[in-house]
Amino acid sequence: MKLEFAPSARSTVGIEWEIMLADPVSGDLVGRAPELLDALEEESADERHTVTGELLTNTIEVTSGIGDSVAHAVDDIANAIAAVRSATDPAGIELLSAGSHPFAQWYDQEVTDKTRYHTLIERTQWWGRNMMIWGIHVHIGVEDHRKVFPIINALAGFLPHLQALAASSPFWAGERTGYASNRALVFQQLPTAGLPWPLHDWSQYESYLDDMVRTGVMADATEVRWDIRPAPRWGTIEVRACDGMSTLPELASVAALVQVLVEDFSRQLDEGRTLPEMPAWFHRENKWRAARYGMDARVIVDAAGRQRPVREHLSEILEELAPVAVELGCVREFGSIATTLEDGASYERQLTIANATAGDLGAVVQHLIREFRSGPESSIEER
Repeated sequence: MKLEFAPSARSTVGIEWEIMLADPVSGDLVGRAPELLDALEEESADERHTVTGELLTNTIEVTSGIGDSVAHAVDDIANAIAAVRSATDPAGIELLSAGSHPFAQWYDQEVTDKTRYHTLIERTQWWGRNMMIWGIHVHIGVEDHRKVFPIINALAGFLPHLQALAASSPFWAGERTGYASNRALVFQQLPTAGLPWPLHDWSQYESYLDDMVRTGVMADATEVRWDIRPAPRWGTIEVRACDGMSTLPELASVAALVQVLVEDFSRQLDEGRTLPEMPAWFHRENKWRAARYGMDARVIVDAAGRQRPVREHLSEILEELAPVAVELGCVREFGSIATTLEDGASYERQLTIANATAGDLGAVVQHLIREFRSGPESSIEER
């Protein structure tokens, strides 16, 4: 199977953000996307951003255009959110984002009436119906398909860092899971989801796709659901490992980290250097550690098995790659990772609210609604 990798400007940025629709009083999910989407999709037709539906009718996804900087893409997302609010505020619907809803139940949710979603549910059954998960996707442009898999393999070493920063699903169906990102472990139950296979060049990827299509595992490349995958249609590397971010500034910070890492790896390849890789079993362990412990995880950082606290390693990365952030014009967004290191990721803030309210998950949802509208500062004030 031959698959073209579309031409793409180097280190451009695209962002996708999945957003929950909730009742403002109860905080429970509401399946009202179908009544909003026709108008929202029509209104966004001539805009850089898009507004679309997702697997469940309780979700709307907003997508940026191709940004020449993180700020450019984030501006698109902000405009998309404003457009969505122009419809949801009059309709009495609130917005929030996290990797999971703290107390909603899967059996109360409706699947969007599209053939591909019904096909997914028919195949995956109970696990598919349990996909009450929300995430972000960050696309970074790569100018040469020969760089794609060396960069993916190197970037896999930083998935636990990204996963920890974005972790926002400590509750599931009304229970405290003990995990910072329960979503990470739920999502990998789908066919072709989870960590990427350690392929080394584009021809190996084409062979993989040929095997998967020929044996009926999937219909085409869009059904590859890896935590990092090539997006051939756009000419990008797409990072899909992160929980839904609870605030726009945090979304921007994670997008900046991905952009800076990809650009740094691309420069190393330009210099003729071989990018670092780790054994697949280290990546699997790192994913579990980040899902379980979040920002308190101790992660494996090289092929020799050296381990570091993820907070300390992220602080070093911020210092080491700061010059790349300057050149990419994302200093503010990249630097705001330090705010998450200091004030805590979303899962930590959610647990703080739950602990302060005797485990009231309704209060946690209201906290997420306030954060989505006002930013992480609102959670600091709550403390």
